[in-house]
Amino acid sequence: MGQDRALDAPGPAAAHRKMRASWGPLAVLSSLLAACSHLPTLTAHHDPLSAEEHDKLGASYEAQGLSKEARGQYEAALRKAPADLKAWLALGNLSFAQGDFKRAEAAYRRILRSSPHHAGASNNLAMVYLTQARRLADAEALAQDALRQEGPLKPYVLDTLANIHVRQGRFSEARASLQLAEAAAPLEDAPLQEQLRRTRRSVEAERASP
Repeated sequence: MGQDRALDAPGPAAAHRKMRASWGPLAVLSSLLAACSHLPTLTAHHDPLSAEEHDKLGASYEAQGLSKEARGQYEAALRKAPADLKAWLALGNLSFAQGDFKRAEAAYRRILRSSPHHAGASNNLAMVYLTQARRLADAEALAQDALRQEGPLKPYVLDTLANIHVRQGRFSEARASLQLAEAAAPLEDAPLQEQLRRTRRSVEAERASP
């Protein structure tokens, strides 16, 4: 048995070979670490603009028709301030204008989670549903909630309601909402006045159809 134990025990030469084998990976690792010490240090990019400044820059790009650049600025605003409702609304409106209703809906819903009675998000989400001709009852409820908030959006919301009623075949209610919208709309707001004229033509055309 003593002889067996002597055969199992590694001698000095075997132990030395094992140590040399273990030094190999250590030597490689040491070389890599030494090389890494000479690599340039990466630093995080510092954004000097505030969320509000990104919002303003995004609006400026959007006014020039630069949608991609505008989206980039709104997204930068949200990186600075994830709860920036102005940026979420702008992203929703940009997506809506591009026909990306899924992203528009997600943006408006994000606003309504934080501010359940946000008139702009409520009206615009109603417009998403109206444009897709779905969830019209929800669209009407959203528009009615937006209308209760009063404010400068009132004629726009009334126009949304009028169009929802047209889609539902409720023409007398559509005319009533449209008349209120026309009474509340500023005469100098040319785009809104044109939109109301389109709605008026739609109401009359649907009313005249058999």
